[in-house]
Amino acid sequence: MIFDLLNKKEVPFSVSPAHGDLVYVPPELAKTEAREVEKAFARLFSSDDGRKVLAHLQVMTFQRALGPGTSDEQLRYLEGQRAMVASILRLIDRGRTSL
Repeated sequence: MIFDLLNKKEVPFSVSPAHGDLVYVPPELAKTEAREVEKAFARLFSSDDGRKVLAHLQVMTFQRALGPGTSDEQLRYLEGQRAMVASILRLIDRGRTSL
C-alpha cells in the first residue's frame, strides 16, 4: 500500500551524475494500488464537503487571472497550483469510472 511506501526509511532522492544535483525519484505504484488511490479521490470529493473544497480550489486556480506586471515566479507558482488541481480532477475522473 501507499502507507508502506511512506513509512520506508529510504530517502527518495538520488544524485544525478549529469547535474550533480539531488533528483526526486517518485515511488512506483502498482496498478491495483493506483486504482485504489483513484477510487479514494472519487469517494473523498463526492461528499458535499469534498465538492465545496474542490470548487474552492478551482476558483483559486482556474478562475484567476494575473495582470501584465506579474513576475515570472508568480506565474510559475500559479501554474503549479493549476497543475495540482488538474491532477486531482484527473484522479477523480479515473476513480469514478472504476467505481
